[in-house]
Amino acid sequence: MTAEAGEGASAATAPARGPGRRRRLVASLLLLATVGAGLLVHAVLPDSAGSDIAGDALYAVAAYLAVVILAPRMGALAAGGIAAAWCVAVELFQLTGLPLAWGAAFPPAMLVLGTVFDPRDLVVYVVTIALAAAVDAALRRSVLKAG
Repeated sequence: MTAEAGEGASAATAPARGPGRRRRLVASLLLLATVGAGLLVHAVLPDSAGSDIAGDALYAVAAYLAVVILAPRMGALAAGGIAAAWCVAVELFQLTGLPLAWGAAFPPAMLVLGTVFDPRDLVVYVVTIALAAAVDAALRRSVLKAG
């Protein structure tokens, strides 16, 4: 087998490399930091409007990053739309009372599903995701120009 044939065979079986893989890695690291910050806010800060808004913003960033991890080649606008849809759906689901009941039975569920509906949360989610998507799009453009 020649070196060229060997290289072609290994390239065909090797995982894809490049911007998608790098974006997934960066998003994964940022998601870990975001979840850590969210847990810190939840555990350390007193329950107030400020801590609620901070938690909501971190939740929205986490949702955006999760979409990027699942689909690293997706554009920022589409990723933002999916993340916003998730956050809005979860917030509206709270109107059923189920997240509150489930959170009472299994407290970690509150961290993912929340407890009670608050219309302010919808605004925080949409604004935060719009900012995250704008930063992501700007960074991707600068990487493409530099690359």
